[in-house]
Amino acid sequence: MISPCPRYSPRGINCPKLPPGEQLDYSLSSPLANNQELCKHNKPWPTPAATWTAGQQVSVKFAPGGAPHGGGHCQFSFSYDGGKKYVVVHEIMGHCFGADNNQRDISFTLPAGLPSAKQADFMVTWVNAIGNREFYCWSTNVAINGGSTPFTGKEVTIANWRTYPVIAEFQGNFNTGVEHYKNAKTITVG
Repeated sequence: MISPCPRYSPRGINCPKLPPGEQLDYSLSSPLANNQELCKHNKPWPTPAATWTAGQQVSVKFAPGGAPHGGGHCQFSFSYDGGKKYVVVHEIMGHCFGADNNQRDISFTLPAGLPSAKQADFMVTWVNAIGNREFYCWSTNVAINGGSTPFTGKEVTIANWRTYPVIAEFQGNFNTGVEHYKNAKTITVG
């Protein structure tokens, strides 16, 4: 992910200033290791990486090229409690980067009832279709305007990391592991 700028990215677009004592992370395109925290960095940017409005269309950009690993499942979610609970606002099952694996600009409409916040945690997660069973995660902070509170939706699905379920390599079946997403519990945030 390059926009909105993920935490501590050296390649992001319009990145805020690093928090005191932190360094740029050149490994953000790597999957999450078991000894890392969810999304690698929990200390937020000092200022939001973007300002979005509830009910409006937003765009998440990924760097061109890279290894799309045959697509996979991805979710876009928000936390209002410092990363303890994430509620999903958009998901793409099977073909995260499009049927041709070349889509690097994903647009979707934020729910109109998404709570307003000066610094909400925004997280993008991805389970790859082909290759080692990996979990990719990027997070940043965005300001949300115009929303209400609270907001109810599905909790983010985490897989292929630590003790969470393992979603098998897809082997051409792009419904592989979808049950983990469909059976996610409902949570309320904000």
